[in-house]
Amino acid sequence: MRKITIILMMLFAVYGLAHSQNADSKWGIGLGPGSYFNLNKGKVGGLAHEFYVSRYLNPSFDIRINSNGGYESGGVDFQNVYLNLRYKLYNGYIFKEDAAVQPYIYGGGGMLWDNQSDGFAWNAGIGFKFPISENTSLFIEGGYTNGIEGTRRGYIAGETYPSMVTVTDDMIKLTAIVEFSFGKAKDTDADGVPDKKDKCPNTPPGVAVDEEGCPLDRDGDGIPDYKDDCPDQAGDANYNGCPDTDGDGIPDKDDDCPNIAGLAKFNGCPDSDNDGVPDTKDKCPDTPKGCPVDADGCPLDSDGDGVIDCEDKCPNEKGTIANNGCPEWQDIIVPTIYFDFDKADLKPEGEAELDKLVDKLMSSKEFNIVVGGHACDVGSEKYNMELSERRAQSVIKYLLSKGVNNAYIGSHNYGETKPAVPNTSEDNRKKNRRVEWEVAKIKK
Repeated sequence: MRKITIILMMLFAVYGLAHSQNADSKWGIGLGPGSYFNLNKGKVGGLAHEFYVSRYLNPSFDIRINSNGGYESGGVDFQNVYLNLRYKLYNGYIFKEDAAVQPYIYGGGGMLWDNQSDGFAWNAGIGFKFPISENTSLFIEGGYTNGIEGTRRGYIAGETYPSMVTVTDDMIKLTAIVEFSFGKAKDTDADGVPDKKDKCPNTPPGVAVDEEGCPLDRDGDGIPDYKDDCPDQAGDANYNGCPDTDGDGIPDKDDDCPNIAGLAKFNGCPDSDNDGVPDTKDKCPDTPKGCPVDADGCPLDSDGDGVIDCEDKCPNEKGTIANNGCPEWQDIIVPTIYFDFDKADLKPEGEAELDKLVDKLMSSKEFNIVVGGHACDVGSEKYNMELSERRAQSVIKYLLSKGVNNAYIGSHNYGETKPAVPNTSEDNRKKNRRVEWEVAKIKK
């Protein structure tokens, strides 16, 4: 009864420790052969067996319940059940957890049946774990067992017949154990990486992860692939993981000009001359600021004179570059109109010449006419001044009667002050009774 009670207590202890630990802990079963040696003088050993159930507690400790026994030529020599604590030197502090050779030490106590007696005993030892696969490992273990005092039949020196003697068998053992681990570790996010190794235990379902359980980040920009619109190009979190090479605020994937800073309204392309046509479509990218342009981005030239509208002072009529897009004034030759002595009435030949002038003026876009009236020296200066004025007005009135706009004509009167030739003969005086054209210009 005492044996059963102790065994049950040990089992409940293992059960309690197991259920108070992290849910990621694992179970293991180990078994294997070995040999033992009795340390009593003259006593040899025999074969041994090892069987245990272990429980992972944390990176440094496992707890296990062991059952082993020894066999000699006469049969079973001893049996024991121990509750041992295993301290793993491969806990990440001394050796790596995934080291190829993983040393540990152990110790504990329990029930030992030996020498026709039973009682509490303790053991301690050292071992090495050699991982074979994910769930299988080989253990090589050596240990010491402190025996219990008991009696058995034996020989006392000098006696012929055997008698009951008191002995205490301390033993050492060496075993080779194969351990099989089982039990499924907790994997909260179901990504295939147990929580105890998962550095990102809350990864959304279905997301590909690395060996540490964190979402993949192929381009290494700190933005996991499942959130990265450009998973193969390092980018910026502000653009969902996409790069913005030219820094214009438009990610490259949406930027028609990813290497030149541009404007959002032109899909990331610039408009250097700010004419509303992006450079990629602008055939005239250096248009002066503020100039109206066509669909190709070239400045408008409404009158087709080679001077763009924003620099053309006459944008709706053809002109010359030299005259800022306006038509050039052209001098026209108009014959002198002569008058009879002391007369201001037009003669027929004078009207004919004026009719020719009217045709030229009416076919032009603009004109500027200034006439000057003159007289010979016959008569007083005052009279001749008035006469020259009447002669000039006579020409003007005729032009107006033909539809010429008086806004573009003017007159002066000079009397006898500006003779064409000296008033030294009658023929010369005839040449001085005249109207001359001081200005006669038109624009075509």
